Amino acid sequence: MVKLLWQSLLAVPAAVAVSGAAIAAESQPLQVGSFDQEPIQLAQITSVSELTDVLPSDWAFQALQSLVENYGCIQGYPDRTFRGQRALTRFEFAAGLNACLDVIATLIAQSGIDPEDLAAIRRLQQEFQAELATLRGRVDALEAETATLRAQQFSTTTKLRGEAVFNLITPFDTLAPETSTSVASRARLNFDTSFSGRDRLRIRLQAGDGNAITGGPGNPLGGLATAAGGGFNVDVTTFAYSFPLGNRINATVSARGNAGRDWVNPATRPFDGPSVANAGRVQFYDTFGSTSNGAGVGLNIAFTDNLILDLGYTASNPGGATNPAVGIAAARNQSYIAQLNLVNAGILNLAAAYLHSDGAAAGFAVPTATDTFAGLVNLNFGGFFIAGHGAFTSFTGGDDFSWTAGLGINNFLVEGARFGVYGGQLPTASLVNSNPFLVEGYWQVPVSRFLTITPALIYGDRGISGAADNSGFWGALRTTFQF
Repeated sequence: MVKLLWQSLLAVPAAVAVSGAAIAAESQPLQVGSFDQEPIQLAQITSVSELTDVLPSDWAFQALQSLVENYGCIQGYPDRTFRGQRALTRFEFAAGLNACLDVIATLIAQSGIDPEDLAAIRRLQQEFQAELATLRGRVDALEAETATLRAQQFSTTTKLRGEAVFNLITPFDTLAPETSTSVASRARLNFDTSFSGRDRLRIRLQAGDGNAITGGPGNPLGGLATAAGGGFNVDVTTFAYSFPLGNRINATVSARGNAGRDWVNPATRPFDGPSVANAGRVQFYDTFGSTSNGAGVGLNIAFTDNLILDLGYTASNPGGATNPAVGIAAARNQSYIAQLNLVNAGILNLAAAYLHSDGAAAGFAVPTATDTFAGLVNLNFGGFFIAGHGAFTSFTGGDDFSWTAGLGINNFLVEGARFGVYGGQLPTASLVNSNPFLVEGYWQVPVSRFLTITPALIYGDRGISGAADNSGFWGALRTTFQF
């Protein structure tokens, strides 16, 4: 009887430890996690059937069944789960071991230990001596590494993440003023702070220089997706705090850096991120929205796990003697957006957006008060996706229609790589020029956890009325370092 108890005890921690290690190996530290661990009150159970996440097909089921029903020395969480697919803490193991040792003590007091059972226990100790020593060594090494990380950590609440992007652009068919090979680069440092594990304060420092694929004055082709400022002047480009309001609403207050697309769900924009040209980010959010150097507030309301309403308002802050303060109501340059999203509903990712803007976007002579109505779709089949959007904008003296469409293939030739081709008619704020047109093909290849390279071919027609040459063809190579 005691032999069976010891065999079960050996099986259960092994099951939890192996599954927890597998999960830890697959996880990536991308989000700010919880920094405070709340005490857990375990609940005594009398039958393994009370554990809702333990199935007869689980490899440790019989061991659990024996410990629970024959010895009553296994406890579950208050929600009646065992959570066997997660790592076991030392406190949890100590609680379970103590309960089972109490059973052993009771058996000894009642009837003593049979010599055969005692011999079996000694054989088990000898058989697993090497494994137990290895486990102790790993725990000791983990504790030493944890102590080192705590002593050398940047902050107990803040995580520092960095990104450096280098773009090399060569025009094959020159279009003034981009007549020679050029380099554009951008560096970012994100300071992400969490006070409760569910909130995030982000402060972003950014510097960069250079741009390409612009189409000349006014940037009709949109430029590079990673273009940033000039002269490598370090600037605070994002200063925002996000926090939950209950379980279904998340709020964001921003002093700088959030406008247009920053307020809304990205699931319907699969080219946003991998694309080298800014057109892949869906330009109607930028062209007819206010600038992002002002104050704003946003709400993300999840009616269900799939149906989400995003709301955002931004008032720009140009600064200077004539407008030294951030405008909140009736600002000179402001925008607000509402977008209803249906995401991860099978293959469907759909969105309907409304964007209103007062004031001109940089580089465009946009009349006061524009209204944009847009629809976005991303059909994600797993191995590949088909996506696009259409946007209609009305403003004083005219209107505009823009669209993009394309497809992408995941794990193209290389595990983790993403290949995509998209093109379309970009927005124009001019009443005399036609819409620019752009097509891009890219291949984003992860070289390592920290390095990604993205070669791309881009064709653009800027559509400027009366220009001798409107089209250009570029080759680009983007290298991205992240840590």
